Amino acid sequence: MKYIFVMGGVVSGLGKGITAASLGRLLKARGYQVTLQKLDPYLNVDPGTMNPVQHGEVFVTEDGTETDLDLGHYERFLDENLNRNSNVTTGKIYSRVLRKEREGLYGGGTVQVIPHITNEIKEVFVRKEGTEKSVAIIEVGGTVGDIESQPYLEAIRQFRRSEGEENVLLMLVSYVPYLRCSRELKSKPTQAAVRTMQEMGLWPDIIICRTEVPLTPEIRNKIAHFCNVKPDHVLENRDLDCLYEVPLALEEEHLAEVVCGNLKLPCPEPDLSEWRSMVNTFRHPAGEVRIALVGKYTQLRDSYLSVTEALIAGGIASNVRISLQMIEAEEITEETAESLLQGYQGILIPGGFGERGIPGMLLAIRYAREHLVPLLGLCLGMQLICIEFARNVCGLSLADSLEFSPDTPDPVIHLMPDQEGVVNLGGTLRRGSYPCVLEEGSLIESLYGTRTIEERHRHRYEFNNSYRDVLCSHGLRLSGQSPDGRIVEMIELPGHPFFVGTQSHPEFKSRPNRSHPLFRGFVKAVREASLPGEQVSGKS
Repeated sequence: MKYIFVMGGVVSGLGKGITAASLGRLLKARGYQVTLQKLDPYLNVDPGTMNPVQHGEVFVTEDGTETDLDLGHYERFLDENLNRNSNVTTGKIYSRVLRKEREGLYGGGTVQVIPHITNEIKEVFVRKEGTEKSVAIIEVGGTVGDIESQPYLEAIRQFRRSEGEENVLLMLVSYVPYLRCSRELKSKPTQAAVRTMQEMGLWPDIIICRTEVPLTPEIRNKIAHFCNVKPDHVLENRDLDCLYEVPLALEEEHLAEVVCGNLKLPCPEPDLSEWRSMVNTFRHPAGEVRIALVGKYTQLRDSYLSVTEALIAGGIASNVRISLQMIEAEEITEETAESLLQGYQGILIPGGFGERGIPGMLLAIRYAREHLVPLLGLCLGMQLICIEFARNVCGLSLADSLEFSPDTPDPVIHLMPDQEGVVNLGGTLRRGSYPCVLEEGSLIESLYGTRTIEERHRHRYEFNNSYRDVLCSHGLRLSGQSPDGRIVEMIELPGHPFFVGTQSHPEFKSRPNRSHPLFRGFVKAVREASLPGEQVSGKS
């Protein structure tokens, strides 16, 4: 088994996750079995309760684990489903050690960072199922100078010694700033990062230089000289407009060849033809469509990262560029809805929690329904479609969700009951992959091309079955349900160009070279739709 550790220097946010994911794609294209793992130094057990505006989206794996958003990059680049072992936090590590201490597994000894915490960290590195074609890429969050990262770096030092240097490779992603006033690149920040690594008993085998301008031979040689690496191990990772072009750029830098050479692995020619074709389509689209994402966490674009990437993939499938505008839901009122939403050819309502911004989302849904603008609602988005339809089409003016209005007389959306029909007020989220049976002849069934599917979930509230008849009698179609028929999973509005909601989060399963059926269908409908015209009469 071979191990590659990806660490960051100078500043966070350099794209360590994209670099790790790109390397995974390059190695997989050469026939290697690649696993990816993220080590997050924060003390939270997982990001499930963290604010999306501060941390970005919570990515959910097939097995229902709430993880860091970098796992979304891993899955999209590698086209592999990850699991609970793919995201490790300091909170998880300390929880395991403290549990063992309480259970007496340390024999009453003093529990310390070294060896107990570092041993627990090393345990998550080991891949007992590895073969000669297996490579584990492990990203360490933060930067090498962070206090929180020190136990991980010490564990890596011990691990490299025990596994052998020929089996463990260290890669540093560092920032090489360009000073426009003097028109020169600076190597000192990278030198400082490497010096910090050396103080921890580590040294990089490869340095990936994040830069906005091309590296000169002089700066490569300088970094190599002062950081004690080979000149051809100092590689450029320049700013690019398209994330999915990064693997191709790093292939031009011979990253995979350098990695395989260090690890004494064969390096056959890769098959990147499909990937190149996908990037080429992104680069040279036949047109452009304007889509509005109406959400409540729009201050940070990463809050909807998987949704954004799924839309881009849908655009690639339809050969169009996505011009995406994020609109803060609280800004949409009865007075501003028309001016804020007109001109968009599609509207997307993403997931979320809490009542803030709900009135604006409901107005956006009504606008899309009445103006025949293609609409896609995800999780909370589907629930709000049902509420808006109940209020303005079915005449249930006080219809609402128990999440926002505990006293509503018409709880179209309520807490999920258990198998016996009992509502569990303290119930946990429904997370992970669940099956769904699609109604024959529905639009959604035609998009998937099959009747039985599985999608990932993350929600606590769901459609109230007591309102099935009234909503269906007014035209709403329940197009997808759980196999036992208890849970409404997908809805659509016949006669509308595209008016679809899903209780799941299909964005987590989208791939850049294999667009998700719902996003592919949504973007296709957006492309075919004209700009919103006159309001459709008689709809409300």
